[in-house]
Amino acid sequence: MPEPPQRIVVVGGGMAAVRLSEHLAGDERFAVTVLADEASPPYNRILLSAVLEGTHAADALTLRSAEWYAEHGIELRLGARVLEVDRDAREVVLVNGPRVPFDRLVLACGSIPTLPPIRGLVRRDGTLDPRVHAFRTLDDCRRLDAATRLLVEEGRSPVTRPRAVVVGGGLLGLQVARALAVRGLLPEVVEGADHLLASQVGSGAGAVLARDLRRLGTEVYTGARAVRLTGDGLRLDNGYVLPSDLVVLTAGGRPSTALARRAGLMVRRGVVVDHTLTSVTDDRVHAIGDCAEHRRRTTGFVPPAWEQAEVLARVLRGEEASYDGSRSVARLRATGLDVAVLGDPEHAEGEVVEVTNPIAGSHRRLVVHGGRIVAAALVGDLSRVGLITQLYDRGTLLGPDEPGQLLLPEAADAPAPLADEAEVCACAGVTAGEVRACGSVRECVDRTRATTGCGGCADVVRRLVEDSPTAVAVG
Repeated sequence: MPEPPQRIVVVGGGMAAVRLSEHLAGDERFAVTVLADEASPPYNRILLSAVLEGTHAADALTLRSAEWYAEHGIELRLGARVLEVDRDAREVVLVNGPRVPFDRLVLACGSIPTLPPIRGLVRRDGTLDPRVHAFRTLDDCRRLDAATRLLVEEGRSPVTRPRAVVVGGGLLGLQVARALAVRGLLPEVVEGADHLLASQVGSGAGAVLARDLRRLGTEVYTGARAVRLTGDGLRLDNGYVLPSDLVVLTAGGRPSTALARRAGLMVRRGVVVDHTLTSVTDDRVHAIGDCAEHRRRTTGFVPPAWEQAEVLARVLRGEEASYDGSRSVARLRATGLDVAVLGDPEHAEGEVVEVTNPIAGSHRRLVVHGGRIVAAALVGDLSRVGLITQLYDRGTLLGPDEPGQLLLPEAADAPAPLADEAEVCACAGVTAGEVRACGSVRECVDRTRATTGCGGCADVVRRLVEDSPTAVAVG
C-alpha cells in the first residue's frame, strides 16, 4: 500500500511561497497547502510601484492564479491569517478557528512594516492621519493610487502641484517617489542616512542618484529625519517643514517572526535556519524569504528568496541541496532612474574598479576577487548590466584587463553562448532555450513572464530573442 503524501503547509502567499509551490507542483509525494493572508492571489510585489505609476494594471501582477493552484493539486487559501503554530500537535491554527495539520511547515511570512518614530502619524483614536500611507501590499497601492488620483484631479491651485513626502531613500522609496512624480505630484524624499540607497551602494553612487532625482524635479534630504507631522506638513530634525498633501512610509520594516517566536523557534532578527533552510530548533519547520535568517543575515530581495525556495524544494524531495546565500541581485524599477546592485559591493572582499561621472549621472563599481566578479553597483548606465550579470552568475574568470573594459563604452566580448538549459531569468526561472523559442520579447514576457520580476535579466533576454532564428520585430 503506497504511503500517504507528506503534508506541506506554507504560511505566506508572497513570492517565495509561489516559487516553492512551482517547484513542488505535480509531485504526488506532497499534499501542499498555501495559507495566504491577503485576499488577492499571490502577486509580484516588485511591480507595485509600476501599478502606482500607471504602466501596469493590478491584475497583471498575479504570478499564479487560483486556477493554477487547483490544476496542480495545491490548496490555496486566501484570507487565511494564522494565529499560532502548535508544534506538539503539528497543526497551524487559523484566526477564525480551523486547524491545518502538517508534516512539514514552511514559514514564508515575509516582512512587516514598522511605523517610524514620527509624532502625529497616529491620531488620538488610533488611526493614521489620512495623509499617511504605507506601501507594502496591493491594498496599500490601491489606497495610495486613489488618494493620488483625487489630489491630481482636485489640485490645490492652477499653478501648484500637490506635494508628497516619501520617508525612506531605499529602493522602494525611490520607486514610489518617481511614480508619484510621473502621476503629477511634487515628491520629496527624506532619508536618515547620509546618502540614498545606503544599504546597497556607497556615497559616490548615492550622490549621483540624488543629483539625478533633483534633475527630475524631486528634492532629496539626506542625513535628516522626520520627527513630527502637523497641519503645516512634515517637520524634520533640522527644523525644515515640508508641506505635505501625502506622506508615504517606505522606511522601516522587519522580518515577520511573531509566529515563530510564539512557537518557541530560535529567532534573532529572522527565523534562524541552517544551510538546508531548516529551523535550528525543529527539523520539521523551515523558513524562506524575508523572514529567514541564514548565517546571521536576512534578505529583503526576491532572487535570494527564490534561490531558497529551489533549495528547499530539493531538500523536501530528499535530494542533496545547500543554500550558501551568495547570490543577490537588486534592480531599481523607476522611470528615469537606472540602478542595479549585484551582491554587496560595499563590503565584499576583493579589488575594486570604479568609474564615476556625476555630470553624465553614472556610477559603476565592480568588486573582483580571484579574477571573478563578486559584487557590482551600476547607477545611471545599465548598458552592460546583462553581460555583467552573466559573468557574476556564472563565476566567469576574467582576464586582467576585462574588469576595466566592462566599465568603459567598449565592453569586453560577451562570454560563450549559453546552453539551452541555463537559467537566464531569475525573475521567472526561465532558461535560455525557452527564451530562444520566442519570436519577440513581448511574446517571451507573455509566455514565460521573463523580465517581469527584478528586471536584471532584461538585456540578456532581449539579446537571446534577437539572435533567435525565429525572431521578428521586438516588442
